[in-house]
Amino acid sequence: MNIRKKGLTLGLFLVSCLIHHVTLANTKVLHIGKLLAEPGKSVSTQQTMVIEDSVIKQIIQGYQAPESFGENVEFIDLKDRFVMPGLMDMHVHLQFELGPKNDSESLKMSDQLVEMRSLMFAMRTLKAGFTTVRDVGSMSQEMYAMRDAINNGWVEGPRIIAAGGVGITGGHADVSGVKPELMELYTQPTVCDGPYDCRRATRNAIKYGADLIKITSTGGVLTDRATGTGQQMEMDELKEVVLAAKRMGRKVASHAHQEDGIIAALEAGVDSIEHGSYAGEKAFRLFKKTGAYLVPTLLAGYTVVEMAQNSDFMSPAIKDKAIKVGGDMQGNLARAYKAGVKIAFGTDSGVSQHGTNAYEAVLMAEAGMNNVDILKSATINAADLIGMTDKIGTLEVGKQADMIATDGSPIDDIKQLLDVDFVMKDGKVFVKK
Repeated sequence: MNIRKKGLTLGLFLVSCLIHHVTLANTKVLHIGKLLAEPGKSVSTQQTMVIEDSVIKQIIQGYQAPESFGENVEFIDLKDRFVMPGLMDMHVHLQFELGPKNDSESLKMSDQLVEMRSLMFAMRTLKAGFTTVRDVGSMSQEMYAMRDAINNGWVEGPRIIAAGGVGITGGHADVSGVKPELMELYTQPTVCDGPYDCRRATRNAIKYGADLIKITSTGGVLTDRATGTGQQMEMDELKEVVLAAKRMGRKVASHAHQEDGIIAALEAGVDSIEHGSYAGEKAFRLFKKTGAYLVPTLLAGYTVVEMAQNSDFMSPAIKDKAIKVGGDMQGNLARAYKAGVKIAFGTDSGVSQHGTNAYEAVLMAEAGMNNVDILKSATINAADLIGMTDKIGTLEVGKQADMIATDGSPIDDIKQLLDVDFVMKDGKVFVKK
């Protein structure tokens, strides 16, 4: 009898817990005036969206009474707004922002303080409407920690897909511009030489937490040595990095400016080319053959040209490359888009100021991209690039509630993205004007 009573008591307790859980479910009901659930498809009007916790549960035609979905639901009125999926930036550096104090900051700021500042940059990015970002170059353990803290709900920020970097000695991913003792101190264990060493470096990056691998097949603008922007990693090194990454289920993104390095990276099997400043017809054919994405980063080019012409903190080696490469990037996007290359939205924020990410869309439009294709590049295409189309990129039942709202339609005026009125990520509201 005693055992039965205990069993009954336990059963009632479990039922009580279940009811309590249902009661506490975080339910939001949104009335949406215009809804672009999937960029590239038609806009729906007068929609009711029901969100439970972080997931979209229902999308219904017409404005349904919020109380019909239960007690204590939160009602959000967006009847005079244009709503679409949250934006995604496939190329950011959350621990960095280019400026005249970079050298002194790198010496004075602890890694821990840099990480605290990166939280501020991350929130600026989220409040600008970017609910997911791919960080492709930061101090790895600090970035992995912030990624995991956000995923655990300990701190707020955009969803982060964090790269581990692999590059050759003296290449764009290696330290430059400081005295030899500091170069030795700052050289990372994922700097490599030769195919087997680069295989080791790739496995090392994955071991310590990389979501993807970022390589530098060519030189870079901000490398403080006059080593150009042509191919630097050899073909055998590139192939070994890609093979090692794919064996462990990781994608590979390659920084590349000149066409020789773009072609080599595409032939090695990378998933995206970052910048792609001087891609030509052969590269365009390879893009289409392999299905790789171009991440154009026009905002970085725009920013470095402005800084090179209007400030004096850049070294001559950097300034010369900045003016040349930065000035040519927009024309390359125009050619790539016309050739039918798949494009994913990316800014290189950190070179540009965090929170200004949406200006990339304006530059893409100036280069000749259709507004709808720009929106697809920052939603559907970006989700595909990071392998998350089952969770984000469109607003559908069962997907994460990541969305933004603007006054007018970005389909008609892409500049609407420069001032978002509402930002929700995982069902939580971060901006509501």
